[in-house]
Amino acid sequence: MTDQEPAGLADLRLAGGAQGFNWLPVFVADEQGLFAKHGVRIVYKRMGSVEKATTAVLEGEADLAITPPEGAVADFVRGGELRIVAANAVRLPMSIVARPGIGSLAELRGKKVGTSSLTEGTAIYTQIMLAAAGLHYPGDYEFALAGIHTKRWEALQAGEIDCAPQPAPWNFLAQDRGYNLLGEVSATIPEIVFTAVIGKASWLGANRDLVTRFLKALIEAHAVTNDAANHGIILPIFQRITTPDSESLARRGLEYMRGMGMWPDGLAVPDKALRTTIDLMVRANLLDTSKRDAAEGVFDRRYLEDAV
Repeated sequence: MTDQEPAGLADLRLAGGAQGFNWLPVFVADEQGLFAKHGVRIVYKRMGSVEKATTAVLEGEADLAITPPEGAVADFVRGGELRIVAANAVRLPMSIVARPGIGSLAELRGKKVGTSSLTEGTAIYTQIMLAAAGLHYPGDYEFALAGIHTKRWEALQAGEIDCAPQPAPWNFLAQDRGYNLLGEVSATIPEIVFTAVIGKASWLGANRDLVTRFLKALIEAHAVTNDAANHGIILPIFQRITTPDSESLARRGLEYMRGMGMWPDGLAVPDKALRTTIDLMVRANLLDTSKRDAAEGVFDRRYLEDAV
């Protein structure tokens, strides 16, 4: 324990689907003692899917979640308690990966696309990308619930799906194995709230100090993660949570994500990124157009303002 660490640590139950690549700053904060410095101990709850992570917060099984924000937006406009309190990632570091023999997005007509959810994250991004290529859902292709990115990679190799959005470094791994990268998601959707810190309003209000301390630690961790001078600290952690058997792939993936500005300084939720998230929900028929403006109220700025 350092001189800065308090004697007692408050447990915070933190849920996520895979707790993978986008959680890098969380693991940095934990392993570099930043959470302990601010009096927080993380209890990890890996839920297996983004929807289950959202539900865990809603039902009180978890205190906070780092997960795509669409579930929180949908709950908020229904009058629910879910709120966004900070951003975890504001870029989409992934490619559309297709099996050998499929060379363009247009060739996905009639094909099966792997996704982790039908209402959050990957399904929305894929619909937007394929719409730009003239393919629309439903009708022109079908979705298959194939799970998180590691499970989608297994499904691709097994021939159970024809393509899937895959994050770095799994997109590069697939490319090295002869699979085709049909397009970069970030080229179509440059800025978005990819993953956010979400919580339940009643719990947030009752635990404001704990939330603030958690966010302070995570802000520091984002700064450490984004500083290339800390590569020696960051790369081993990133490799462990992505491609343990390949430092070169991990390095390639980390540099790709850091270079695009994936982890926002100060956990900032840019207005443009939040509007993009909401607009894409409308375009994917997951949010009524009349709710577009009201949906922006899902971001409760008070907690981040306390932390910064």
